Order: sequence, then structure tokens, then C-alpha cells
Amino acid sequence: MFKHTTALLCALGLTATSAVAQDKIRIGFVTTLSGPTAVIGNDMKNSVELALDHLGRKIGGKDVEIIYEDDQQKPDVGKQKTDKLVQQDKVPIVAGYIWSNVLLAAYKEAADAGVFVFSSNAGASPPAGEGCHQNFFNVSWTNDQPAMAMGEQLNQRGVKRVYLMAPNYAAGRESLSGVKRTFKGEVVGEDYTKWPGQLDFSAELAKVRASNAEALHVFYPGAAGVQFLAQYEQSGLKGKVPLSQVFSIDSLSLPQQKETALGVRTAGHWAADMPNEANKKFVGDFLKKHNAYPSFYGQQSYDTIMLIASAVEAVKGDMSKKDDFRNALRKANFKSTRGDFKYGNNHFPIQDFYAQEVGKDAEGRLVVKNGAPILKAHVDPFAKDCKMKW
Repeated sequence: MFKHTTALLCALGLTATSAVAQDKIRIGFVTTLSGPTAVIGNDMKNSVELALDHLGRKIGGKDVEIIYEDDQQKPDVGKQKTDKLVQQDKVPIVAGYIWSNVLLAAYKEAADAGVFVFSSNAGASPPAGEGCHQNFFNVSWTNDQPAMAMGEQLNQRGVKRVYLMAPNYAAGRESLSGVKRTFKGEVVGEDYTKWPGQLDFSAELAKVRASNAEALHVFYPGAAGVQFLAQYEQSGLKGKVPLSQVFSIDSLSLPQQKETALGVRTAGHWAADMPNEANKKFVGDFLKKHNAYPSFYGQQSYDTIMLIASAVEAVKGDMSKKDDFRNALRKANFKSTRGDFKYGNNHFPIQDFYAQEVGKDAEGRLVVKNGAPILKAHVDPFAKDCKMKW
């Protein structure tokens, strides 16, 4: 029987592998799975797997195969792994991407090839503006947006003078640009540190001390955020120059940052305590499975799979219907863990951003807690430059 099937496939110009692949929904997922920031990639992977569990490991009536690739936090490697997924594995969907510089190196060629590319985290601005693409969808924000919410929060607190710090790569530069878009006071100092190698911030913190700043705002994801917070406390600035941040403190860093992080302010689109049913299920089951809170990286990865699933269901598992699949994605007909979710003209979310602060849950565990909305139904500042037609 198998020989006859194989002969028939060969006669049709197919292979047994390609026939089997048509019976699966195959998704490539590029993230960082080695080195000091692998903790982020593993959280994303855990959240993807939980989403699949919640879907019964099937989408559109078909089994799902996820092919995980490690970008090693390097743009050239991320590009190579994306090319491998597209050219060798021939996946119709590639998702993931933590780092903006990795995304920028990889997304356009894959999207031009007809593959649907999803950024689960990286919020580089070019794909939101003139570089928007009909096959690219973002499931997070632009790098500016959480920082724009933070700038507005500084205004609400009456801060007149702020010092800014971030690593010198795309996301760091765009994040500080976001603060400056909304902050109405004076930026008394601005430092861009080496990325990803610099973990000693003593020289910059000395400049903050001498600056007469009323607040210090930073963006330092991953291990850099852990090191920065420890040095901030050691410098004697804590209690004198209040710290605000985006993406320097999360569920992955808090076990190391501990009480030092308590009371630090932030801003974001999601927190573990958001009361919608989709989020309760996601956070509750993640806690049961991993005995830890998911991070926003994980939350966005979970939403990515649920978004993809909604569109695959709409085309009944037929990934050859690319126009129908794209239109289904644009409708975003799924229950997001963040609550309201819809797409703007550039395939970036229109969503709320909230004031947030590190506190404790009912069991005494440190967690980022949600507060009042700062920016409602916010459209990113680059959408006006996207000329894509729906």
C-alpha cells in the first residue's frame, strides 16, 4: 500500500513529506533559546505550548507543528533561521522575534516571499510606517508606545526634569524617543549604552546623580535590567531620584530583583491581574504548569497563536487561501488576554496602555500590577505613513 501511495505521489511531482505537511499547520517560531536572554525565549515557548494545549493541539481541524529556531540574539543568525524556515521547511507562517534588530533583518524578505510573519514582541517602527507589509502582523506595539504612556505618567506625577537611559540599539533608541514624544518637561541627560555587552552602569549613574533630575527613566530588557536595578540601589539614588522603566522589570527578572523592584513604576498594555476571562485562563494555567507568572513576552506569544488560530479556522485549515487568511487576521476575531484588540491600517494593534507598578499578589509574590489607563485605544505614531490598502 505504501509503495503504491509513494509511486502515485512521485507521479504527481510530490513527496510523502509534502503530502504529510499539507495535513498539518506548520509554524516557524524564531526566538532566543541560548545565552543570558534565553529565559525570555523559553517563556515565549512555554506560552506557545500552553496556547496549543488550550486549542487541543489542533487548528482548523489539523494538527499543529511548531518549528522553534534559536536566533542567539544576533540579527544575522535570526535572518539565517528565518530563511531556513521559509526555504527549507517551507512554512507558511513565521512568528516570534524578541529583538527589533533581529526582526528588521528578517521580516521583509520572508513577507515578500508570501510567508505571513508575526512579531510577537519586537516593535521596530519601520514595519509600522513606510515599511508596512500586507503579510506582516505585529502582536505587541511599536517600541515608542509603552514609553509614550510612561512619558504621560511622568507628566501626571508632576515631574519637570528627567534623565533617560537605554541600550544603543533600535528598540532602546525608539523607546526613549517615545518618552520624549509625550513628556512635557526637560530631559536633563540622555545616555545610550553598549548592547548587549555592557552590564556596568556606574559611570552613567554618577551622571544621573549630578544632573539634578527629578526622575530616572530606563529601558533595559533581560539580564541588563537585573544588573541595572541592583546598581541603581547601590548607587544611593533609590529614594532620591525615583525610577520609572519599561521592560526592565517583569515576571522573569523579579525573582532576581526581589524587593529592590517594589514600588517601581512602569506602563504597559497588559498585566497578569487583568480581569478578562481569556487572561484568567492563560495566567491561571501558566501558574499551575510552571509555578510562576508569565511575562508580557509570553502573553504576546500566547495571543499570537490564538490570533493565527482564529484565521486558520476562518479558512478551514486551507493555507492556500492567502487573501482570505489575511482578511481574517485583520479582523482579529479572537479573545485577547489584554482585552480589547483590533488592528490599525498598518497591522499594528490599537489598544490601551496602563499605569503599572510592582507590588505583591495575595500570596506575597512580586508582580507587576495594573492601574488606570493612560492612553486609550492608542494608535501608534507611524500608522499615518503606511500606504497599505486593505
